[in-house]
Amino acid sequence: LMVWLRRTTHYLFIVVVAVNSTLLTINAGDYIFYTDWAWTSFVVFSVSQSTMLVVGAIYYMLFTGVPGTATYYATIMTIYTWVAKGAWFALGYPYGFIVTPVWIPSAMLLDLTYWATRRNKHAAIIIGGTLVGLSLPIFNMINLLLVRDPLEMAFKYPRPTLPPYMTPIEPQVGKFYNSPVALGSGAGAVLSVPIAALGAKLNTWTYRWMAA
Repeated sequence: LMVWLRRTTHYLFIVVVAVNSTLLTINAGDYIFYTDWAWTSFVVFSVSQSTMLVVGAIYYMLFTGVPGTATYYATIMTIYTWVAKGAWFALGYPYGFIVTPVWIPSAMLLDLTYWATRRNKHAAIIIGGTLVGLSLPIFNMINLLLVRDPLEMAFKYPRPTLPPYMTPIEPQVGKFYNSPVALGSGAGAVLSVPIAALGAKLNTWTYRWMAA
C-alpha cells in the first residue's frame, strides 16, 4: 500500500507541476509575450521558464533514475501548451497568435548531463541546471524570430481578458538592455542551479513524507 501511495504521490506531483508550467507560461507572458512587450519581458520570461522547467524535470528524472525522463517531462509541458493553443484557436484566434515556448532541447541537455556523469545527482544539479538556464533563452529566441509579424498580430487580435493597463504598446527595443538573450541566459544559469537543487530536495522530502 505504501509503495502504491508513494508512486501515486510522485505521479500526481508531476502532473500538477506540468499543468502549472502551462499556467506559468500564461502568467509570465500570456503566451504571446513577444507580441506584447518584445524584449522588455524576455528576460523575466526566460528566467521563469528555465527555473520552472528545471525544478519539475530534475524531480521527475531523479524519481525514475532514467536519463531521458526530463525530455519526456518537457514534452508533456509542450503538449499541454499546444492543447491550450488549440483552445484559443477555438475561440476564433489564429493559430499563430500563441507562441509555444521551446523547452525540449534544454531538457535534453539536462538528460545528457545526467547520462554523461553516470547518474550523478550533484552534476545534474550544477551542470544540468546551468545548461538549462543558458540554453532556454537561446532556443526560445530562435523560436520567436520565426514568428511572422508578431506586433501586428497583437494589435489585430487583442485578448478579451487583458486589463486596460496591459494594452500592447510599441516596444522600445534596446532601450533597457542591449542583449536580452545574454541577460536572460546569465540570470537563468545562476538561478536554475538552486532551483534544480530544490527539485532534487523535493524528491527526497516526498519520499520521507510517504515513509513517515
